[in-house]
Amino acid sequence: MPDHAPQPVDRQLPTDEARDLLSLVRDIAQREIAPRAAEEEDAGHFPRELFTLLSESGLLGLPYDSEYGGGDQPYEVYLQVLEELAAARLTVGLGVSVHTLASYALAAYGTKEQRAEHLPAMLGGGLLGGYCLSEPASGSDAASLRTKAVRDGDDWVITGTKAWITHGGIADFYTVMARTGEDGPRGISAFLVPGDDEGLSGAAPEKKMGMNGSPTAQVHLDGVRVGDDRRIGEEGQGFAIALSALDGGRLGIAACAVGLAQAALDEALRYAAERRQFGRPIADFQGLRFMLADMATQIEAGRALYLAAARLRDAGRPFAKQAAMAKLHCTDTAMRVTTDAVQILGGYGYTADFPAERYLREAKVLQIVEGTNQIQRMVIARHLAGPETR
Repeated sequence: MPDHAPQPVDRQLPTDEARDLLSLVRDIAQREIAPRAAEEEDAGHFPRELFTLLSESGLLGLPYDSEYGGGDQPYEVYLQVLEELAAARLTVGLGVSVHTLASYALAAYGTKEQRAEHLPAMLGGGLLGGYCLSEPASGSDAASLRTKAVRDGDDWVITGTKAWITHGGIADFYTVMARTGEDGPRGISAFLVPGDDEGLSGAAPEKKMGMNGSPTAQVHLDGVRVGDDRRIGEEGQGFAIALSALDGGRLGIAACAVGLAQAALDEALRYAAERRQFGRPIADFQGLRFMLADMATQIEAGRALYLAAARLRDAGRPFAKQAAMAKLHCTDTAMRVTTDAVQILGGYGYTADFPAERYLREAKVLQIVEGTNQIQRMVIARHLAGPETR
C-alpha cells in the first residue's frame, strides 16, 4: 500500500533565519500546543501560559522593528508562522494575529517616544493585546461607532461599549477607536488603553459554536481616563489607522484559515490511510481521492494568494485588494475543506472523538471576523469598478 500519511508543508522561505524560525515554531506546536488543543477547547480554557511562552520565544512581535523588541521578519514569514500555529490550535494562531493587530497602531503611527515607552513590553514582555473597533450596533459599518472620548485637560475620558473583542476582559492593553469629533470616519481617534485602567471591564465571554478556548467578550469603558500621550496618531486619524491595521489583520486571518484547512486535510489523509472498506484503504477509492485532490489544491491556492499579498506589503506596495481576496478565498476554503474532512471520516467525523468536527465549527468564524466575506467582496469590487454610486 502506498504511504498516504500527511507530510509537513514544503515552505519557500527567504532566509536561513526564517527556516530556523519555522523549525522552532513547529517544535513548539508539536510539543506544547497540539497535544492539549482538544481537551482545552472542550473545557473552554484559554492557554495564557502558551502566550507567555510565545512571547519569551520572540513570536509575539515578529513583523515589528527589533529596536522595540520585534523580530524584524517580513510579513511572508510572519504569516507562515501563524499558519503553523493555527494548524496546531486555532485559538493560538488567531490570538497571535489579534495581538499583532492590536500592536499595529502604535508601531506604525506612534511617536518615537510612545514606541520606546510601550512597544518593548507589548512585543516581548509577556503582554497580550486586544483590538477594540466593533460595537453592538456597528460591526460592518464601523465608521458609525458611538464610543466617545471627551477631552478633559490633558486627559481623555472614554465611555462606550465595544463588542466581539478577542481577549476581551483578559488583555493587558487595548487599541481603542473612539469618537472625538464629528459623525463619520473623520471624527474617530485611536487610543492605547491599559487593560487594568479604572472603569474598564470585560463582560462574560460569549457562548460560541467554536473556539471556546478563545474568549470573545464585550469591553465596557465607563469613564476610563487616559492621558493625551496615549492618543495614537492625530485626532480624527483613528479610522484610517483602523483600516490600515485591518489590511494586515485580514492576511493574518487568511493564514490562520489555511493552517486550519491544512490540519483538516492532514486528519482526512491519516484516516483515509487507516480506514479499510471492501478489503482496502478508503484512500484507494477514486471518489475520495478526488476530494483529497480538490482540498489540497484549494489550500495551495490560498497559501499562494496570501503570500503574494504579503510580498506586496513587504515591498511597500498597495495590497488592500489582495488582502481582501486572500481573506475571502482562504476562509471560504477553510469552510469547504473542513466540511469535506468531516465527510471523509463519515460518522466518526461527526463525533468529538476526532478533531474534524471541531475544525468545521472553528472554520465558520473565520468567514466573519476582520470583516465578513460579504464586506471583502465589496472591498474587492470597489478596487475593480470604483465606489458605488448613490
